[in-house]
Amino acid sequence: MERKIIFAGPVGAGKTTAIGAISDIPVVSTEGAATDEVALRKARTTVAMDYGVLQLADGGKVHLYGAPGQDRFDFMWDILTVGGIGLVLMLDQMRPDPVADLEHFLDAFAGFVKRTEGAMVIGISRMDLRPGATVEPIRAKLLEKGWNVPVFEVDARERDDVRRLILALLSLVDPAVRRFR
Repeated sequence: MERKIIFAGPVGAGKTTAIGAISDIPVVSTEGAATDEVALRKARTTVAMDYGVLQLADGGKVHLYGAPGQDRFDFMWDILTVGGIGLVLMLDQMRPDPVADLEHFLDAFAGFVKRTEGAMVIGISRMDLRPGATVEPIRAKLLEKGWNVPVFEVDARERDDVRRLILALLSLVDPAVRRFR
């Protein structure tokens, strides 16, 4: 069986890095030189999508699509979600207001998440760079908005952290999914 998962979130949250950490093929990336305020954070940014593949133990494949984080590329968000089974929303703890980022992307992807019957997990990256940071403000905002969504602290560079996100999402969609190869 083949599945398609979308990674979304603001610039610098770790979408490209997460896909690279878990993909069993070299990641296809559409990065371009960063401009405007993005250039202050990093030299290159995704302008269309990232693509990777994860092989499952049962022989199935999970196609991983990373959406660009900038609103000016939001036309890609609808394109990428076609045929998707769920969303991995990546948030960056070091951005000025991760809760506002959460709200923005919840609004932007609400239709997709509704179509997938709530198949969404959230990974919060760079927690180690903000001492004392917790996932609780994100959880509180989700509950306030009526979203019952798994939230994880992740290092997007770590295969096991990304594996946990994907396994949680696949378990929401198909409880029989238990292991990766």
